Amino acid sequence: MVEKGTSNTGLPGLDSILESVLLGDNVVLQVDSIDDYVKFVGPFCREAERQGRPLIYFRFADHRKVVPDECQAEVHLLEPNLGFEFFISEILDIIDARGKGAFYVFDCLSDLSVDWYSDRMLGNFFMLACPYLYTYDTVAYFALIRNHHTPFAVDAIHRTSQVVMDIYSKGGWTYVHPLKVDGRRSPTMYMLHRWEGEEFVPVLNSSTTAEVLTGVPQPWIDYSAHLQDVWTRSFLKAQEFVETHAVERLTDRMCDILFLRLVRMAVTRDPRLMKLIERYMEFPDLVEIGKRMIGTGLIGGKSVGMLLSRAILKKHDPKWSEWLEPHDSFYIGSDVYYTYLSQNGCWWIRRKLNDPASGFIMDDQDRERMLTGKFPADIEDQFRKMLEYFGQSPIIVRSSSLLEDAYGNAFSGKYESVFLANQGTPQERLERFLDAVRLVYTSTLDREALAYRAHWGLLDRDEQMAVLVQRVSGSVYGDMFFPQVAGVGISYNPYAWSKEIDPDAGMMRLVFGLGTRAVDRVDDDYSRIVAINAPLRRPESCSEDVGRYSQRWGDVIDLKENRLTSLPFEEVVRKAPGIPLDIFTSRDLDLERRMHESGRDDVFSLVLTFEELLSKGSFVDRMREMLSTLEEAYEHPVDTEFTANFNDLDDYRMNLLQCRPFQAKGGALGLKESCDAAPDRVLLSSIGHVIGSSRAVTVDLVIYVVPEVYGSMRMSDRYAVARLIGKLTHLNGPGERPTILLAGPGRWATTSPEMGVPVSFSEINTVSILCEIISMHEGLVPEASLGTHFFNDLVESDMIYCAVYPERDGYVLDRDFFSGSDNRLASLLPDAAPFDSVIKVIDARRLGVKVCSDVRKQTFTCFR
Repeated sequence: MVEKGTSNTGLPGLDSILESVLLGDNVVLQVDSIDDYVKFVGPFCREAERQGRPLIYFRFADHRKVVPDECQAEVHLLEPNLGFEFFISEILDIIDARGKGAFYVFDCLSDLSVDWYSDRMLGNFFMLACPYLYTYDTVAYFALIRNHHTPFAVDAIHRTSQVVMDIYSKGGWTYVHPLKVDGRRSPTMYMLHRWEGEEFVPVLNSSTTAEVLTGVPQPWIDYSAHLQDVWTRSFLKAQEFVETHAVERLTDRMCDILFLRLVRMAVTRDPRLMKLIERYMEFPDLVEIGKRMIGTGLIGGKSVGMLLSRAILKKHDPKWSEWLEPHDSFYIGSDVYYTYLSQNGCWWIRRKLNDPASGFIMDDQDRERMLTGKFPADIEDQFRKMLEYFGQSPIIVRSSSLLEDAYGNAFSGKYESVFLANQGTPQERLERFLDAVRLVYTSTLDREALAYRAHWGLLDRDEQMAVLVQRVSGSVYGDMFFPQVAGVGISYNPYAWSKEIDPDAGMMRLVFGLGTRAVDRVDDDYSRIVAINAPLRRPESCSEDVGRYSQRWGDVIDLKENRLTSLPFEEVVRKAPGIPLDIFTSRDLDLERRMHESGRDDVFSLVLTFEELLSKGSFVDRMREMLSTLEEAYEHPVDTEFTANFNDLDDYRMNLLQCRPFQAKGGALGLKESCDAAPDRVLLSSIGHVIGSSRAVTVDLVIYVVPEVYGSMRMSDRYAVARLIGKLTHLNGPGERPTILLAGPGRWATTSPEMGVPVSFSEINTVSILCEIISMHEGLVPEASLGTHFFNDLVESDMIYCAVYPERDGYVLDRDFFSGSDNRLASLLPDAAPFDSVIKVIDARRLGVKVCSDVRKQTFTCFR
């Protein structure tokens, strides 16, 4: 260890007890009142002036100033209520700016536990700030109100600091009792000392020592003095009010104060969501949240949406209590995330990656650290008990960050969620669960998530990760577990592919099995798109396409293999007798006829059309009621995820898994402006699918991937094309966003290069118009739904999307224009010159290229 230089406290007698103060010391004074802290801060500040050292005072508490007015301190006013991330980052930036050798005074740390409602977060703050100060050879003073905090704060502070002292006032005297003095020792160091003039005299007689200390509570052993933090005290008080019906006797003001404290403490601090919670949730609802929380902090956006939407429906009509499956979810508070980062040395990884200069790329060593960290023992014990509660029922570990699923921020697919079959021994199930939580935490630092936050100006926002642990909805079928129906319901339908469709009536994407195929863009399969006001009208233009574009695979949990898997629908049916298939499937009579004519009668002809479900029974009407009720309450279109399990058409229960404001951007459907263009001026046109907002724009740049050339490339070269596309779309600075039209073969953002161009969405998030040209091979057809995550990326970025089928009537692709126009690729990216045959970059503004999209009419035209 490098030997540290020495300094002084400004009190020679105290320096004598401590064998001097070392540069790097973090000195913690445990006091009963701020007055006792002030007694020691004044001499310390004057000593800083005497030595000519910078004196920095961090002012954030409600108590009076502790630094004397006559001391020329550099005062920084901080606001803890803006969140932990902002608070600690501001302090570290100031420490960096001041450099080595400064003296620091902090307001009383106990006030932070009030602002953050959490002793655990107070401990996290100290574990980050203290070592940082130490590396700068500073001396820093902190105060803590004695016997006011749980071990989550006290133990972390004692472990991390270099000097800890108890300060007592008794009979007009001030006493000092050192508890920790790192790296120094003396025969009387840890005795009680009385401050007499300039001296601190050891108290050598037992009578005085006992008189001073006997009245001090010892919560570590005294059962009557067990400590509770703000969090616990608040929830216990609320629970007492509910159980004794005291809420009915309290004044409105008293109820409001406690109710809002619980909401801000555990649920959300988003003003719009808080108003909804005040309107639709009650004290018992909040108490139940507290009973199912692991750790402290907020439950995050996904949990809020799930709970709030259920409360809205039940308040609208009590029958929803019967129609909805009960939920028995648990919530891992957001404070556990920061504790994990702090205790495993990962918070510094987060700080580094939050800087755009990092490129948002986490190296392998940092990722390994994130994925192998330890959880606090008390938290891991609660995890174990939660898994005992679930038994061997499958569960899903879902991200639920503070910004996720809020107004304006969907974060669709940016963070991980992990299905767990939850089979095996208790220890095996615990290990898999811990890995799942680690994976969710690590996903907060993935490039896609950080690029998304940077794109929307959210890097400086307090983004913490809570976790929602849900029982998977469904039933056991042999060795499989799955719901019969799952899907996405949106109260506003952006897929108005027919004039008969009312966008305001909403839409659904339905799948058989787990809902992963409804929310993720699956390259080899399709979901059922349903316009709620015209549920039997399909996007397909001809009847023979119905079977071709129907779901062929189902996602299930394989209990035997202990994992999530995808199986052919036919295989699922054969392994799971007893499912009411008539509700979900139709027979392909043409296939049966053809097979019969060829002498085969054993063909599997069931097609997942959901015709019976959509044409009979109450399901569509119930979905319409659910979506319209939620939209009315949110005063905004909503996006939901749900499951349903049936005994018959009218005997079923739904499970509402998620609800968030639908992130639709742009104007109304339909254009008033005329976008007519002569046929010889049309470069690219589509008559569906067209998604996004209707508009007429001038295009600045066209990036065109030549389908015929791309289709003949090696797979490794296709990845190289994807990386070059990412560079081309990000050539401009953060404040500049030209209108870029990106067109290419197959599916954008696919994970399979044989199906399209394998860019990540963060590589194309600056694009304004995205076209998929279906011409690589006949079997490649994009699904209209795109998948929730990819679709939400499109609408959040305010992109226009269209699919172009060059060989079909009504579609146009002017290959001569795209191939014959001057290619600027090499001038923009000289190293990309070898790819100029496959990537065409055209100065569209110079050529007068324009785009008109009309979502209502399902038309898209690019012309010059």
